[in-house]
Order: sequence, then structure tokens, then C-alpha cells
Amino acid sequence: MPFKSQAQRRKFAELLVQGKISSETYEEWNRETGSKKLPERVRRKPAARQKAKTRRTSRASSKRRR
Repeated sequence: MPFKSQAQRRKFAELLVQGKISSETYEEWNRETGSKKLPERVRRKPAARQKAKTRRTSRASSKRRR
């Protein structure tokens, strides 16, 4: 799986130095990423908003309002 951001790449390098991941794992991710220009950080996409449902009134009640 390739890196998604520069921050993620730095985090993996830190984990490699600490010995929490293997060098093979880091190299695999680095190889799959290649020389792509990565953004500094990636944010989650906001959830799609649901449209507000309009209340439907019956014709009889709308005639009374007039």
C-alpha cells in the first residue's frame, strides 16, 4: 500500500527507527509510492449532507390557511 502523505512517510520512518515495523515493510510501501509528489497532510472528506425533508401538507389544511 503506498503512502498517502509526507506526514505518513515520516511516521513510518520514525516507527522503523524505533523498531516497531520491519525495514521490509517500510521499503515495500516506499517502493509502491515511487517518486510521486505527496501532499503534506491528507484530511478526511466531509460526510455528505442529507437534504432536509420538506413537510407536505394536505390540500384541505392549505385551503383553510387562506
